[in-house]
Amino acid sequence: MRSPKRQEGWDTCFVADQNRVVMGRLGRAALGGSDDVSVEEAMTLGSSTCQACLELEKEVPRMRDQHLSNLPVTRSDGVLLGILRREDAERALQ
Repeated sequence: MRSPKRQEGWDTCFVADQNRVVMGRLGRAALGGSDDVSVEEAMTLGSSTCQACLELEKEVPRMRDQHLSNLPVTRSDGVLLGILRREDAERALQ
């Protein structure tokens, strides 16, 4: 059975510390795995992010090139503000 978030199109989980600074990403493989490992062991460090002043015309091609379905939006100090879904960004550009 698929998880509700996967049914809604989510295939990534971003990991943040207690101050909401983005530390990494749990991608499709990590989320679908059955290994008994910690988040720290499973995550990819240094996740790609974008800042709130982003330009969709630049970010959407980058997301396509890197095969990213979503991207965390952060402040300049790395604090998570939200998530940009490529699907929503592409729709906004049309």
